[in-house]
Amino acid sequence: MASSIRPTRHEVTFDPDEIIVSKTDLKGRITYANKTFATVAGYSRAELMGAPHSIIRHPDMPRAVFKLLWDRLGEEKEVFAYVKNMAKSGDFYWVFAHVTPSYDDAGTVCGYHSNRRVPDRRVIETVIEPVYAELLAIEASHANAKEGMRASFARLLDIVKSKASSYDELIFSL
Repeated sequence: MASSIRPTRHEVTFDPDEIIVSKTDLKGRITYANKTFATVAGYSRAELMGAPHSIIRHPDMPRAVFKLLWDRLGEEKEVFAYVKNMAKSGDFYWVFAHVTPSYDDAGTVCGYHSNRRVPDRRVIETVIEPVYAELLAIEASHANAKEGMRASFARLLDIVKSKASSYDELIFSL
């Protein structure tokens, strides 16, 4: 699993015309992964099937960002986010993710669908990396992980409020 993988400083990239696609069940277990996802992440599609999507979670990602993502999905809203992922090799890759709930024939949420594209490098370097570093520092400054995540999430909301009227407005203004 991802926890035994050591992050490297090597970045993996993919072409701007490629889209990484995955689907998960309600618990975040992968039920579909396209070839681009498998190739960029360095896993076979068989290795990805049934694995928790967190298999690609990079330790440089603040927990507060995932809280925001899951809170929005819990409200049956789509979410866009910049995410640093970790490949099986420990290499990293940045994506601009669009995650949406998936619905069954009865209109009940039955899973999640995510499309990830190549992000704008300028946004990553000038905005996202500094904000994520600040959020991670806040999380690390608390002995209790839940308290750290709460403080980091509060800071994330403060950043949004100081720059835009909503999270979506901020993300699309970058």
